[in-house]
Amino acid sequence: MKNSTYLGLFVLGVSVLFAAGCQKFFPEDRESISGESLFIETAFEPVLGRTTLYTKIFSNPNQGTSYPVEFKIVNMRKFNGDPAPELTDIFPVQVWKQAYTGEEESLKEIEDKRVLENRPLFEVRKHSGDVVMWSEARSAFVSPQPDSGYVFDIELSNSGGRRYFRNMRLKPFRERAFEPTTINAITGQSVNSRITPSIMYGMTGAKTNEYIGAGDVHVFIRKAAVPSATGNTLKFMFLDTLFKPMNPQLFDETDWDRLVHGFNKTFTDTSVVYNVAYPIPAAQLPTRYTNFDGSRASVLFKFSRIAYGGMRDQCGVGLNFAIYEKGDWEIVFAFVRDNPKFAND
Repeated sequence: MKNSTYLGLFVLGVSVLFAAGCQKFFPEDRESISGESLFIETAFEPVLGRTTLYTKIFSNPNQGTSYPVEFKIVNMRKFNGDPAPELTDIFPVQVWKQAYTGEEESLKEIEDKRVLENRPLFEVRKHSGDVVMWSEARSAFVSPQPDSGYVFDIELSNSGGRRYFRNMRLKPFRERAFEPTTINAITGQSVNSRITPSIMYGMTGAKTNEYIGAGDVHVFIRKAAVPSATGNTLKFMFLDTLFKPMNPQLFDETDWDRLVHGFNKTFTDTSVVYNVAYPIPAAQLPTRYTNFDGSRASVLFKFSRIAYGGMRDQCGVGLNFAIYEKGDWEIVFAFVRDNPKFAND
């Protein structure tokens, strides 16, 4: 009995020593950083004055880099090697604290979902590797093309170590306050005063009795000559061939309540005005107010008339657009070759 007790204690002691040895020779697993991980986008050309997000640009084949990881921009500098404090200093930028849905029922409800936070104007998201340029970055202090721009590195780290992705490029374009644009991306100068409608169908000219095409309508997106106190309005106007205002309610089948994500619409004989949140769209999200991918707002002005032979013509003119700069903006549709025929034949 005594011998068996000694044997048991001996076996237990050997087991403890063996376990301790295993810990020495077989250390616990550490996180790893794979040499195959990479950024699939290394040159960034955002447009200043609008928030641009680059998503899903970090590739991790076979999950070789173990999570959690942290990303950080380091060694941001101008192309000639000089410091770039405009991109390393902290600025107040507007961010969403709650998700925009497109279902908000007031301007206040939208604005309450946004806050100002102090951040660099160009940054990488800490845990995803997504890159963002904030709309507060402007060409007044950030160098746009044709300047050679900036060079930077991204540090990837976890408990297993760190790795650097070097000599990535940032070459922003000058502001273009609206799309479709009439502004040259390099010079920032207007190359045309007008754009054409995105949608045009069914309209017949009052004088020519010919169909009115998109080329017969000039669209102007511009800031109002007399701004309001709040700087958050959007006005729609229509001009005839003599550039005289037309009553917007001639387009009487327009869904005015869902035309744009705006509020407190006001009609006059010459325009309709909404209170809106800028930018438009407020976020790139498909909603009832946007095109299919949510990149642009989509407006459509409609009417119908009884044409020759008793057939009803469905008529419409519309525009897919974006406005990135807060203010009081106007979108004007000018019929330059012939006015639409609204009356029945």
